[in-house]
Amino acid sequence: MNRSLIALIALALLASTAGCKTIVVGFAADAISGGGGAMAQDDDPELVRDAVPFALKTMEGLLEQEPDHEGLLLALSSGFTQYAFAFVASPADAADMKGDLAGAKAGRERARRLLLRARDYGLRGLDVREEKASSRLKPGAGLPGAVRSFEKKKDVPLLYWTAAAWSLAISSAKGDMSLVADLPVPIAMMERALELDEAWAEGALHEYFLVLDPGRTAAEGGGSDRAKQHYERALALSKNKKLGPHVSYAEGVLVKAQDREGFTRLLEEVLRADTSADKAHRLENVLAQRRARLLLDHADDLFL
Repeated sequence: MNRSLIALIALALLASTAGCKTIVVGFAADAISGGGGAMAQDDDPELVRDAVPFALKTMEGLLEQEPDHEGLLLALSSGFTQYAFAFVASPADAADMKGDLAGAKAGRERARRLLLRARDYGLRGLDVREEKASSRLKPGAGLPGAVRSFEKKKDVPLLYWTAAAWSLAISSAKGDMSLVADLPVPIAMMERALELDEAWAEGALHEYFLVLDPGRTAAEGGGSDRAKQHYERALALSKNKKLGPHVSYAEGVLVKAQDREGFTRLLEEVLRADTSADKAHRLENVLAQRRARLLLDHADDLFL
C-alpha cells in the first residue's frame, strides 16, 4: 500500500461533514480497490501475510460508507480468497501432513469462515452488476440460465473470485453437506467465465479446472486427460511464468497416476526455478515452491 492510498484513507476517516465524507470516501474507495502489484511482487510471504489483514479491514470500513461499490466488493472477494487460501488453508494442509490434526482442523474452520465472507462479497458484487443475480445462483434446473445471464468479459473477475471462494470453502468443510451440495454452482460459474474469456488472468480459469478435474470422471467433464489439457493451456497463457500449474499437475494428476518419477522430476524443476526472474508472479511462485517442497517431503505418504 503506497503513501497516496494511506493519505486517502486518512482523509476518509477524518472528513467531518457528511457531504465531504461521501465524496472523499468514494474517491478513496476507487483508489484502494484499484489495487497494485506491490504485494504480488514481494518475495517475503510472511510480510505480506501480516500486512494483508489491515488492508482488508480498511476496505471493509470504506465499504460501510459505499456499500454498493463494485470495485471494493471485488477487491474484498479476491483479497479474502487469496489470504484464506495462501495463509490459512495451505498451512492447515501442511499441519495435516505433519500429523497436527488439531491445528489442521482449526485452520480449516477459520479458512472456511474467511472464504464464505469472500464468497458473500462476490455475490454482493454480482448483485450490483445484475439485480438479484445471487438469488438465481443455486443448484437446480435454473442454474444454466442463471450463469448465461452473464454475457460480458467484464463479468469474469467477479464470477471467478466468487466461485473460487465458494469452491475453496466447500473443500475446507467437506463434512458440511449443505455446503457441499452447492458445488455445482461455482463450477457452473467457472465454466461460464471460461466461455467468456478463457485467457483471463493468464490462464487462471484453466488452473481452476486443472485442480478440479482429476477428482471428476470423464462423464462429469473431468478426468486426467482434461486436466492435462487445462495444464497445457494454463502454461501457454502464462508463457510458463507461473509455477503453480506445475505443482497442481504433480499433486492432482501424477499422484493419482502414481507416477512418482514424474512427480519428483517436475517438482524438483519447480524448486530450481528462479522466482526473481518474473516479478509480477514472484509471491505466488515463492508459495508454489513451498508447496512443492512440502509435497516432496511427504512423497512417501502419497505413493504406495
